[in-house]
Amino acid sequence: MGNIVAIVGRPNVGKSTLFNRLTNSRRAIVNEEAGTTRDRQYGKSEWCGREFSVIDTGGWVVNSTDVFEEEIKRHVLLAIEESDVILFLVDVQNGVTDLDIHVAQILRRADKPVILVSNKTDTFEMQYQAAEFYKLGLGDPFILSAINGLGTGELLDELMKHFKPDVSEEIEQELPRFAVVGRPNVGKSSMINAFIGEDRTIVTDIAGTTRDSIYSRFNKFGHDFYLVDTAGIRKKAKVNEDLEYYSVVRSIRAIENSDVCILMLDATRGLESQDLNIFSLIQKNKKGLVVCVNKWDLIDNKEANDIKKIEKAIRERLAPFVDFPIIFTSVLTKQRILKVLDTAVRVFENKQRKVPTAKLNELLLPLIENYPPPALKGKYIKIKYVTQLPGTYIPSFVFFANLPQYVKEPYRRFLENKIRANWDFHGTPINIFIRQK
Repeated sequence: MGNIVAIVGRPNVGKSTLFNRLTNSRRAIVNEEAGTTRDRQYGKSEWCGREFSVIDTGGWVVNSTDVFEEEIKRHVLLAIEESDVILFLVDVQNGVTDLDIHVAQILRRADKPVILVSNKTDTFEMQYQAAEFYKLGLGDPFILSAINGLGTGELLDELMKHFKPDVSEEIEQELPRFAVVGRPNVGKSSMINAFIGEDRTIVTDIAGTTRDSIYSRFNKFGHDFYLVDTAGIRKKAKVNEDLEYYSVVRSIRAIENSDVCILMLDATRGLESQDLNIFSLIQKNKKGLVVCVNKWDLIDNKEANDIKKIEKAIRERLAPFVDFPIIFTSVLTKQRILKVLDTAVRVFENKQRKVPTAKLNELLLPLIENYPPPALKGKYIKIKYVTQLPGTYIPSFVFFANLPQYVKEPYRRFLENKIRANWDFHGTPINIFIRQK
């Protein structure tokens, strides 16, 4: 279970730049209009062999002109609730502003570790100006220049001191862990209650600290599994919150701690950007996927081709990953609830599937011979051998070629499709690597 670090602060203190530096990405274009794409506010980082997730709260503020204290306050409160450590960014070139004081007041009351970061300390002289941040009452400010990287190492070392030890060792690794995720009001709680039945046959609750995901172990319907209970399901969110933002951030921990995600969509609303955000989190974390189209009982004109049409539309929107199960459910009438569980278990098994090397070569090499990778600059690419890597988190296959750098994305997809056509990897992502033979 990785730790989650949230970056908070008023606009223009360099949250995106720090986010990019920590996650080594150039994804957030820094001076772009605020809040255009929301995908870029979540990334993974590693330091001294420990992995953690980073959330940039600022990126979710919709059009920056009307960002007032309320908006920022909500983001800070959410960060306190959902993360393990908070980085509070202030800007040394502007000094202390009213908004900084306001945020500091909230953070001082939080029972989470807060690290005060004096950003934009781009020159040596500026570090003396950081002293004025002592008046925020949050201890020593860390001197940092997110743009040129000054002080990043010291900041990361400090972060490590506040991380909680990983608690996932307490659960049995062989058992699948399922997370039910989706937008608010799509029926997640009802789905979980339907799984549980009112008698709640929960065997054990394993909690990390109070606010972590809880694994509840079930032994029902012939399946033995853990449900990753998202905090949001146990604790009703206040209704007037910015649900878009919340549902994504709230899903992070559940998705990271699960093996298979059951992504619930609302049949009456179709796929919305929110669903796509949650889907991209599942993809980034390389989790198995079962898509559940819920509230199917509310659709009146179910013509014969409706299901096919909807399935096709969903797969088109989620492409290129299309090999996943879609189930039409109604939690209310308990329609196909068991099928969801059975399918999730199957996806989990597919994720563990090992294909013998002899079989892989026997089936795939003739196919590759008939459709070799397109020649590049007059050079012919030969793939001689394929094997599945042992002990990987998702099924991973290595193809050995004479010129691996010339094998492009479309051909990798061709290889992936051929593997999927011959073996059941329904619902799980797979990795294709091309290596020098």
